[in-house]
Amino acid sequence: MEDHEVTLRKLAIRDDAYIDRVLGEGRRNLEESGLDEKTHALVRIAGLIAIDAAPPSYMCSVESALAHGATTEEIVGVLVAVMPAVGSGRVVSAAPKLSLALGYDVAAGLEEFGDEQRS
Repeated sequence: MEDHEVTLRKLAIRDDAYIDRVLGEGRRNLEESGLDEKTHALVRIAGLIAIDAAPPSYMCSVESALAHGATTEEIVGVLVAVMPAVGSGRVVSAAPKLSLALGYDVAAGLEEFGDEQRS
């Protein structure tokens, strides 16, 4: 049986021992995913967007993505990539949260833009 089949079967039957093992150890989740560290962090960001996570939730995943070679453009690109799946409402909600995790205050940027337009 292929590894992916075993994983799908364990998840489909809610194998609590498997789930606890994957959730219990930080590195274990990464290893079980079969993804490289950068991709793993980007996928986690996509998940946060999908569930409309709170702003602090983005910090760890953004830091991990950056630490493993993701560019800010790639991280922001996740917003665009998930839009067809999660809808524009989730993406619009996530944009300022993700921007704060990247060190950019969208609200302040919008105020500056408005001031420039009035000048």
